[in-house]
Amino acid sequence: MAGGQSDREVKVSLELTEEILQSMEVGMAFRDYNGRISSMDFHKTSPYLVTASDDESIRLYDVANATCLKTINSKKYGVDLVNFTSHPTTVIYSSKNGWDESLRLLSLHDNKYLRYFKGHHDRVVSLSLCSRKECFISGSLDRTVLLWDQRAEKCQGLLRVQGRPATAYDDQGLVFTIAYGGYIRMFDARKYEKGPFDIFSVGGDMSDANVVKFSNDGRLMLLTTLEGHIHVLDSFRGTLLSTYNVKPVSSGSTLEASFSPEGMFVVSGSGDGSVYVWSVRSGKEVASWMSTEDEPPVIKWAPGSLMFATGSSELSFWIPDLSKLAAYGRK
Repeated sequence: MAGGQSDREVKVSLELTEEILQSMEVGMAFRDYNGRISSMDFHKTSPYLVTASDDESIRLYDVANATCLKTINSKKYGVDLVNFTSHPTTVIYSSKNGWDESLRLLSLHDNKYLRYFKGHHDRVVSLSLCSRKECFISGSLDRTVLLWDQRAEKCQGLLRVQGRPATAYDDQGLVFTIAYGGYIRMFDARKYEKGPFDIFSVGGDMSDANVVKFSNDGRLMLLTTLEGHIHVLDSFRGTLLSTYNVKPVSSGSTLEASFSPEGMFVVSGSGDGSVYVWSVRSGKEVASWMSTEDEPPVIKWAPGSLMFATGSSELSFWIPDLSKLAAYGRK
């Protein structure tokens, strides 16, 4: 009987609703950072999260057990952006201390560098790995986007841009996008050298692109900008579906947003440190949580889970409080 009830609860809880979102609160926080978290990434198939921090550390967490498995310091190179490869203990990260070898392939298992990727001449502000192949793209303030193969030190392709680039692969790895200057440019990954096959406008917002992302099913895209706008578009037609507005961010910060796993909601930071959730279908704000911080948190939704994480001066895991929900409140 108890087992049956538990199974039903799991099935109900997997349907993400506005009520569940409104009940969410911090279930676990790690406050042992000595600087702001600059980047984080969930592994797609393992219960791991990796963070990069201004205290020049890379930390690996087991999310299922809410434990920090490992802390690796990168004092010499610094660390800015970090992404998992397909392997759950191997990451690619960008440095921020002005080194030429601006990207590194690092084994967290034994703290060994497997490869250096040289090519950028300024800070890397965008990093996206292809989930189906061993390739990735990086965008830099040097106004270049470089295409890489994880198995080779030299870049496989170069695209010049006129602004700060935001880059992303779709989940299939067939298409990637580069956003800057008020437009999102769509490229076929197999023949990118022919230029974009489509260009979408984001409604006249010419401010610096911060992050661009696809929803898991590839049907939607979001783009955040320095002015505090989060644009959601149909990724096939380029139609601008909605724009959400938060407090603008400083030029040294990054406004990050993330789709929920099924693409029905967008969770975002704000220039005043707050967190917001909107419904993609209605375009309306569903929930918000104020903050004492004054910079936008980095924010990621856990794959296939009722949880998202925020990173600021601490790492927080947000989960539903079932006691607040009418469905669970009855005895």
